[in-house]
Amino acid sequence: MPGYLSLEGIAAIASVPLGLAVGSFLNVCIWRIPRDESIAFPGSHCPQCNGPIAWYDNIPLLSFVWLAGRCRRCKAAIGWRYPLVEGLTAGLFLLTILQFGVTVRTALLLLFLSALVAITFIDLDHKIIPHLLTLPAIPIGLIGSLLTHNPPPRDAVTGALIGAGLVYLVAVYAEVAFQRESMGGGDVNLLAMIGVFLGWRLMLLSFGVAVVAGACLSLALIASGVLSRKDQIPFGPFLALGAVVALFFGDAAIDWYFGLIGW
Repeated sequence: MPGYLSLEGIAAIASVPLGLAVGSFLNVCIWRIPRDESIAFPGSHCPQCNGPIAWYDNIPLLSFVWLAGRCRRCKAAIGWRYPLVEGLTAGLFLLTILQFGVTVRTALLLLFLSALVAITFIDLDHKIIPHLLTLPAIPIGLIGSLLTHNPPPRDAVTGALIGAGLVYLVAVYAEVAFQRESMGGGDVNLLAMIGVFLGWRLMLLSFGVAVVAGACLSLALIASGVLSRKDQIPFGPFLALGAVVALFFGDAAIDWYFGLIGW
């Protein structure tokens, strides 16, 4: 009716503060999980002076601006990663609601995207992908496929198995070819997680996007002298990027490609 918001409209508006709050929690996970610290206790505190952070200094985005990016107690700089994670998570939540509506599938995708955000920044900082984030998500994705049939359970299982096997084979081949480890078990679990949430077709697209993006960035950094040929960059963020691209644009891209070749 005119003058009234639809359920999707209300959900879209609510998704922004929800995403900001989840992003704030993800910042805690990104900092504490690699250090084997509890994500619940103690409460939020400055990593420099260990002083507790009051609730009014812990409002996503707003507190960062209000404090001019510095701790109220010790004046240590607050990293730009904190508002970046909060804003990115809110943006992904909003896009998900706008594209997929208010469904059980949407709730599962919000969980999936939250895990991808945390994995991305942990891998960038520490070059690890914690099993704590990927392994529990795989059975959750399988249960979700049984509930929603999107992707169908067979596609979810196939996606997980092919995803894990694909990264494992690439890792073994690369280690033999280059005489060094190129990808680890974290990448295997991550692509399996992507496969179970997106199905095997979008998982393959995710992997393709990740390989192309990773290769292009690596070549650019080597050409600019930022990296040498012996340096390695984490692959998890590229897999996460590929998964986001596949989720929001994958079906259209696949249909366009098969239409182009006449299938």
